[in-house]
Amino acid sequence: MWTDNETDIDFLNFSGVAKTAAAMIRQVQPKPVSIGVSGAWGVGKSSLIKLIRNELMLDKSAPKGLLSDQNTFVFVEFNAWLYQGYDDARAALLEIIAQTLQDEAIARHTAGDKALEFAKRVNWFRALKLVGHAATALAAAHFGHPGVGLPGLFGTAFGGTQHKGDAKEQKAEKPDKVGEKEDPWLKAVAKDTPPKEIHALRSALEDALCEMNITLVVLIDDLDRCLPETAISTLEAIRLLLFMDHTAFVIAADEAMIKHAVKRHFQGVDDTLVTNYFDKLIQVPIRVPQLGVQEVRAYMMLLFIEASRLLDGKDKEDLRREICARLGRTWKGERVDADFVKRLRPQWPDGLESQLDTADRLAALMTGAKDIAGNPRLIKRFLNAISLRLSLAKAQGVAVDEAILTKLLLFERCGSTDAYEALVRSVTDDVQGHPTVLGPMETDVRKSDKVEFGKPWDDRFLRDWLSLDPTLADKDLRGALYVSREHAPLVLPENRLSQAASDVLNALIEHPDMADSLKDKFVDIDARSLGVILDKLLELARGEQEWGAPKILTACLAVSRTDIALGRKVAAFLKDRPASQIKASIIPKIRGEAWSPEVFAKWQADDEVIGVVKAAITRKAEGK
Repeated sequence: MWTDNETDIDFLNFSGVAKTAAAMIRQVQPKPVSIGVSGAWGVGKSSLIKLIRNELMLDKSAPKGLLSDQNTFVFVEFNAWLYQGYDDARAALLEIIAQTLQDEAIARHTAGDKALEFAKRVNWFRALKLVGHAATALAAAHFGHPGVGLPGLFGTAFGGTQHKGDAKEQKAEKPDKVGEKEDPWLKAVAKDTPPKEIHALRSALEDALCEMNITLVVLIDDLDRCLPETAISTLEAIRLLLFMDHTAFVIAADEAMIKHAVKRHFQGVDDTLVTNYFDKLIQVPIRVPQLGVQEVRAYMMLLFIEASRLLDGKDKEDLRREICARLGRTWKGERVDADFVKRLRPQWPDGLESQLDTADRLAALMTGAKDIAGNPRLIKRFLNAISLRLSLAKAQGVAVDEAILTKLLLFERCGSTDAYEALVRSVTDDVQGHPTVLGPMETDVRKSDKVEFGKPWDDRFLRDWLSLDPTLADKDLRGALYVSREHAPLVLPENRLSQAASDVLNALIEHPDMADSLKDKFVDIDARSLGVILDKLLELARGEQEWGAPKILTACLAVSRTDIALGRKVAAFLKDRPASQIKASIIPKIRGEAWSPEVFAKWQADDEVIGVVKAAITRKAEGK
């Protein structure tokens, strides 16, 4: 399985873009610069800004032993999405910058007063924001009700042994703690107007950066995940600090989403003004490179290599370097494919070679399918889904071929719903579980790439999919569809339900807590169909993580009461639940069932069942 997070390991050959952005930041210093990293969700914006940070950290020009990792760049990483609903993003960003300056000043033994002044001014803005009106904020500051947080924190840090200076000066500079009636500093600055304070805030930051001789690099991520209000609040904070010497902003966001947020916030403005707003924030726009077939193939291969437990870290890094280097030469006609990668090692671990072949086969479809379109995050989720289904198959003793499962999942993800349902029907109608409907089409696409099919197969993706190995018309797909049934249930001929039984099943699934009202309808359903209905309900019930009194249990109990054999099936199901999932509230729910004593006995004997459950069983046994 692969995590769905950004990475600072380059699997996409983005290093060239990262080096260019980092070089630009270095070259313009101490002049300011703002860089926008734009691209759709999941294309690698977050990973790219991490790579830019890594490139900047290679600068070794600063003195040794400083907090900023021995370079002249000090980094602030800010994810506005994390603060959404909890704090004002604008104030949070300013506070994080102030704290970073505080730490850097202490480490460098310089500019402590400048960092402290900036922190105090940030606190003034925090107070202004909290009360919601400038006049009220000024009055609050004047009468001794400053905003929370920063002055005490920063003053304490500088008031300690790490800040040099006369003790009396330190005491005078140290802000009052939160909750004290009056902060003289806030009282003094309250006499100034907000425009003057904005200018003073910027000057304090610029003076601190200049005296410490550092460049503040602010990395903003996940703006396009935020609600419009949060996105605009963050952009306004950025705008407050933009274009100051010794600063660089790198902002990762989907440009279309940000423009939408601007338009929503500033209602009534036309598209030109929206574009101008964004363009004035971003000096250098960088779009995340779009992935082609070669890049997607390399990316998938590198994911398989990274996940292998039979290669050590050095082997993986060497392979990554070789593959990314080759990607940089694809414009010359050099290919990154399974043959090339296999030549990089004399011997490969079992299973990894076949995974490289899988990546080789799927790359073109992963790039061309509109629902994936070469998106790295979607590719990773696709591979995770394959891994999960293979694990489910192994746990349930279902024999499935990885190549077949992968091809089916691709169809499920990118094909039409009608075509997928037709495929499932073809499998369930065949005694051997073969999708006979595919036979003629698979033959035709291998003869000509211009063949046309009728509905629901009239889709370019499906023609490409049909030509993908392995062919499926002569394969038993029942096992693969069984472990994929969260998308479409596999109903074999022997499990087909009458219309009346099907209606009851659908009603139980939709409103399981109303199952008792359907008891009269059970009389008209045969025993075999009731067994099928209970099996389907228990399949759904396996997804429950807590067994107190979930609604699905009500439906299972209602059906199980029609036959003692069905009751025993529910008993066996409950006895098989993990002990950690059993809650005391299930005891009164099942107490009256004929089979409940055997379930209670099983739980009483299980050391992992919690005491409160056992106590509830004892009370019920005693009639309490």
